[in-house]
Order: sequence, then structure tokens, then C-alpha cells
Amino acid sequence: MASWEDNVRKVVPYVPGEQPKEKNIIKLNTNENPYGPSKRVLEKAVELEKLKLYPDPAASELVETIANYHGLNNNQVFVGVGSDDVLAMAFMTFFNSGKKLLFPDITYSFYDVWAELFNIPYEQIPVDCDFRIKAADYYKDNGGVIFPNPNAPTGIAEPLSFVRDILDHNKDVIVIVDEAYVDFGGESALPLIDEYDNLLVVRTYSKSRSMAGLRIGYAMGNERLIKYLNDVKYSYNSYTMNMPSIILGKESILDDEYFKETVNKVIDTREWFKGEIEKLGFSCPPSAANFLFMTHSRLSAKEIFETAKANKIYVRYFNKPRIDNHLRVTIGTREEMETFLELLKSIV
Repeated sequence: MASWEDNVRKVVPYVPGEQPKEKNIIKLNTNENPYGPSKRVLEKAVELEKLKLYPDPAASELVETIANYHGLNNNQVFVGVGSDDVLAMAFMTFFNSGKKLLFPDITYSFYDVWAELFNIPYEQIPVDCDFRIKAADYYKDNGGVIFPNPNAPTGIAEPLSFVRDILDHNKDVIVIVDEAYVDFGGESALPLIDEYDNLLVVRTYSKSRSMAGLRIGYAMGNERLIKYLNDVKYSYNSYTMNMPSIILGKESILDDEYFKETVNKVIDTREWFKGEIEKLGFSCPPSAANFLFMTHSRLSAKEIFETAKANKIYVRYFNKPRIDNHLRVTIGTREEMETFLELLKSIV
């Protein structure tokens, strides 16, 4: 090994869901919304000539639109290139005490990757046998807390009283609630940001707003938290948000009717599909997300995953302790889920 490699930061990277290149597939493995962006987004003209200019580093139009939508001030909103970018900035900004960051052992698998990358000590707190996060496990001394609500990959949502309990026992550290899936049935912690100055709520356009390809995420919180995030952003890369994302992200927020319509379609299909697979002997926790976390007492999740893939249906399999006999299945259109259901019937 060359001597320069002694000074290279070596990390085990996050592994995203497979992005197949073949055509005529059913893609239920990366939690995208199957219905596509609003017509306002699709029909909005973006002046490509302006791409020769740098975008607004503050993404002011987008920030103002998001703030108005949620009833906030502009200085309570931070935007980034997908919620992953926002969360990475938050890790760099807020978790520097040298104490352990706390998050669940079964959760979004990027958290430990960022902690390793930024040299943040951490502890993964086991969820219980029903995959529930226990608030009391987070009462101890720590350097910060982060958890998704609803959680991933389980889809389980905790009530606002749970979030308040975590906050009441962690007033001296930053608590991040990752609400990537909250629009599909969760209860948002957003009403608490004026009450708790250490709460940061993070959202994404990639799920409920059908815009994963544009990479838009945002955080909401106390004005000081947002200022600290922007200070880190401007010290790292001032121009993180591209011009089309700013313009089209604004249009998506303005079409609230379409947003609610497609979210309700996903919820309706999720509940129908859950009922159908339970008839086949599958079980899954109650989901408030756009996916189900399903298992079967007799059938191997890995074999179902491989059989589905052979039939051009992609679902997510995690070869990890405690969840290696579960599949995370994104809710597609009714027609896509009917096709997958027929395959499951043939397997059973």
C-alpha cells in the first residue's frame, strides 16, 4: 500500500436502493411516489439561458414559499440538496460535543455513516421486539438525538407526545426529527419548534412530492439553529441548490391540491395492499409511510426478493440482523401493486 493511503479517511459508504437500467419494470424499492410531479412543475418554463449564472445562494424564493406554506418566518427554514444534504450539514453543525449521538439500531442506515465520516461518537439504541422506539432509552447523557418519524424501514409513527417526551429529557442537546415520510400519515413535530429551541424538523421533496430527481430537502427550526446551519453551508459550498430546483420546488409547494390528492392515493393503496397480503399470511407493523415492512412466517424474504427481481419487480431487502426476513415494499400505483400481489399469491 502506498504511504499516502495512510492518510486517507476510509469509511463504509451508505448503500442506496438499486436503480435498475432495464425497461418495463415495477420499481418498489426506493420509496418514490409513483404519480409524478404536479402539472405546475411539469409546465413551468425554466429559462435555460439563465443557467450561465450562479443560482441564488440563499434560494430565497424557495425558502419564502416553504416558510409561507408552513406558517413560518423565512429565517426558520434551511434548504439543501435533498434531505441527505440537510442532515449531513446538521451532523457537522450540531454534534460536536464529543458525547455519543443517539439513534435507533433499526432506522435510516445513513446515520451511522455520517457519524463515522464526521468522527462523531454514537450509540445505536435497540428498538423493542415490536420495532418501537422507547423514549425512556434516550433519557441518558448524550451529544444529540436523531430519529425518523415515521421510522424507516418499519413505517412506524410515534405520536407528538413521544417527541415531546424526548425533548423534555434532552433540553441541552439538539434533537432532530427526520420527517421524510410524515405526509403519509404521521404527526409532525413542527408545532413544537417555537416551544423547543433545540428541535430541528427535516423534510424532503423526494417522497410525497414526487421530485426525488431534483434533490430538494429542507429543515425547520429556531432562527439560531437555521443561522448556524447556513454558516456551515456557506463555509462549505455557497451554491448548493441549483436554479431549476429552486424554481420547480416553489411550484410544487403552490399546488397543494395535487399534493394531497396523490398522497391520499398512496395511503388508500397502502391500506388495500396491507389487507390483501395479510390474507396470504404476511404481517407488517402499522405503516404511516409510503411503504410496508412485511414478513412471512414460512417464506424467506430473500427468496421472495430474488423471485420478484427475476420477474422485474424490485423491492428492498436488508441483509441485517433482526430484519433479514423482512422486505420493505414501496407503494406504487394500484396496478403495480396488483401485479406484485399476483406474484406473491403464486409464491405462497
